[in-house]
Amino acid sequence: MYAIFEDGGRQYKVNTGDKIYVDLRDLPEGQETVEFDRVLMIGEGADARIGQPLVEGAKVVGKVEAEVKGPKLISFKMRRRKNYRRKIGHRQRHLQVTISEIVA
Repeated sequence: MYAIFEDGGRQYKVNTGDKIYVDLRDLPEGQETVEFDRVLMIGEGADARIGQPLVEGAKVVGKVEAEVKGPKLISFKMRRRKNYRRKIGHRQRHLQVTISEIVA
């Protein structure tokens, strides 16, 4: 059984045991689980429940594994013959979450 949920403007399709990367969020000290309650679809085949827009009473529970950094991105601006150069680097921070259960 899989679920499709929305978080941070993106949609994720997950099964139990999958590892996903979601946007970093402020969690209270010691909290090890995250609940995603904006479930759009749950189930498989004939048992699938599709929300309009959300499935009532459904949620996806995940265990926070670590805080990780994404790949380094470089933005470089230059105007030729004008001595103008700007180099900006960026690394996005994410939460690595392992899906522990899907509650229907």
